[in-house]
Amino acid sequence: MLNSAITIKLKQRINKLDSQDYDNIECWQVVEAFNKAQVEWCRRQLHGLNIVKEGDEQSTRRKDDLQVLLTTEDLVMTNKKTFSFGAVPGDYLQWKRVDVFACSDCCEDRRMTVYLAEEGNLNQLLRDETKKPSFEWAETFATLIGNQVNVYTNEEFEISSATVIYYRQPRRIQIKNCVDPYTNVSSTAEVLSEFKDDIVELIIDEAVSIIAGDIESPVQYPRGTQLAERNN
Repeated sequence: MLNSAITIKLKQRINKLDSQDYDNIECWQVVEAFNKAQVEWCRRQLHGLNIVKEGDEQSTRRKDDLQVLLTTEDLVMTNKKTFSFGAVPGDYLQWKRVDVFACSDCCEDRRMTVYLAEEGNLNQLLRDETKKPSFEWAETFATLIGNQVNVYTNEEFEISSATVIYYRQPRRIQIKNCVDPYTNVSSTAEVLSEFKDDIVELIIDEAVSIIAGDIESPVQYPRGTQLAERNN
């Protein structure tokens, strides 16, 4: 969908929420609201917080909607005594999995099964004979803290390579000759949403609630939020 269409639809829906005229909404507000909205929409789908409580693995339709964001990147890992760590990419949004190959003194590279664990359970997992890292069983776990992923080795093996599969941040739209609210520089190119039109429609509803909230109208904001929720 063209950004001009997004702008028109957003203004129309804002005006439907209230009799006041909001044609003076500027292009940078459209850009900011839409970009915020698409991140929130993605997070809700990925975390299973939409109305029917479906995450990407429970709904084929939602899974298909999010495939455009699925990305693979090799990690540069640093081996420590009991774990290896690497930085997740800057556009990271949500974890999918990590593919790891490991080696030991006596064996060549082996593909490991890695599951994501909570940092608070770390000590318990390392002590548990059935859950601690095992090169023999080709199983281990990882934790995600901030922008760092830690893959635990328990001094049994070293990580040879690691590839993270993740959902990235959606591409931000830009309107040519409009001041980008993130850089305060006028955009020199038109950047369109990468989502299909039916998803863009949902994101516009989300953006309406964001703009209505910024306007701080006690009537508009709840109705805008309800509109976005009803269409998810």
